Amino acid sequence: MATLPRRQFIGGSAAIAALAAVAACSNKSGSSSSAGATAVSSASFEGTGPITWVQGKDNSGGMVQKRIDEWNKLYPDEKVTLIELSAEADQQRESFVNNAQTKSDAYDVISVDHVWSSEFAANQWIMQLPEDELVTDDVIPAVLNTGKYMDRLYAMPFATDSSIMYYRKDFLEEAGVDVPTTWDEVKSAIDAVRKVSGHEGIGGFGAQFAKYEGLTCCVGEFINTAGGSFYDDENNVTINSPEAIAGLQLLVDGFKDGYIPQESLEWKEEDGRNAFEAGNLLFYRQWPYEYANDLEKLGTDKFDVAPLPTLDGKKFVPTLGGHNCGISTYSKNKATALKFVKWWTNSESEKYALDTQTLAPILGSLYEDKDMLEKFPYLPTLKESLDSAKGRPRAVNYGDVTAAIQDALYPALQQKTEPKAAIEALESSLKALAS
Repeated sequence: MATLPRRQFIGGSAAIAALAAVAACSNKSGSSSSAGATAVSSASFEGTGPITWVQGKDNSGGMVQKRIDEWNKLYPDEKVTLIELSAEADQQRESFVNNAQTKSDAYDVISVDHVWSSEFAANQWIMQLPEDELVTDDVIPAVLNTGKYMDRLYAMPFATDSSIMYYRKDFLEEAGVDVPTTWDEVKSAIDAVRKVSGHEGIGGFGAQFAKYEGLTCCVGEFINTAGGSFYDDENNVTINSPEAIAGLQLLVDGFKDGYIPQESLEWKEEDGRNAFEAGNLLFYRQWPYEYANDLEKLGTDKFDVAPLPTLDGKKFVPTLGGHNCGISTYSKNKATALKFVKWWTNSESEKYALDTQTLAPILGSLYEDKDMLEKFPYLPTLKESLDSAKGRPRAVNYGDVTAAIQDALYPALQQKTEPKAAIEALESSLKALAS
């Protein structure tokens, strides 16, 4: 892999809050670029013709292709071909990086995990986009910020994300237990359900704890909720704090005490979903996309969703997720690519993605849409999660940062190292990356 530039960050939670405040006072959140930014317009994009849309594996039963089919009917001379990559974020990123480093034109518009935006922009693998032509005042400001690097838009969000807690409503009812709101109540509910005949061995609280990107998201939630952080807003490494150690200790204790199943150390998103739907798991920390699957497999009489529980009296801080549209620097048909991004992120497409794939929309109005609320009553819970969410470190060498997090903290979950030692090791690694 080519040497990456020195780590740079797009602002943390304070900067996101500031952006939201500024946007709330303006008439149009995307009406102007930041001071000193180079003006970009559609005139900067040339070439029309067939393009590719490249994303991770489609778990929606073909709904992505159906939407693309609508585009292909409208614009037969600018046909879009769907390319599906691995379901795993790490492997998706590897494919995108390999494509860019070989300067291949095989990928035109790519689905960029928002934490890759700064890395891809800094390496000039994706084009700066004309913000004025893409953004309306309905786009959630914090979501829009995930696509920016050096205050300029390089990746237009098309789906945001934040974790929520799925629970087996039928099993809680059997045990006569209310939906828990605290971590202690989660543990008590697990104990109660395990006393019910047939559920003695049920897994308790599951999440994506395999050694991959999901681990960074899930462990980060416990650390952030406890009051810790990986970096501060000045980009200083802050991971070695009593709060961060306490957050990791809570998670490790969950494994030690049997409330988090050991199997989840090998779980990615679909592994936990399968366990949940099979009745082998009571609570599951997961992204909103699962809702549509559970509706089909379980029905609302067997499951529901709730905010993730408070930890030691502190409101849970979910991880902000989501994907953005980036246009490859090496695309031959950039005009068509930009035209597609505008269409893929418009209000009709956003509503379609929510309706058919339960993807969290980038538009605030859809969380209040009467039809969508009737079909997806969890939307207020999701919006509450989004409002509390915190992003992962947004570094131009993010691949190295997340690998360091996984290497240092996974052994703690395996109970091979103590939380304090794991945090100290991570501090050393992150400081080495910053030098």
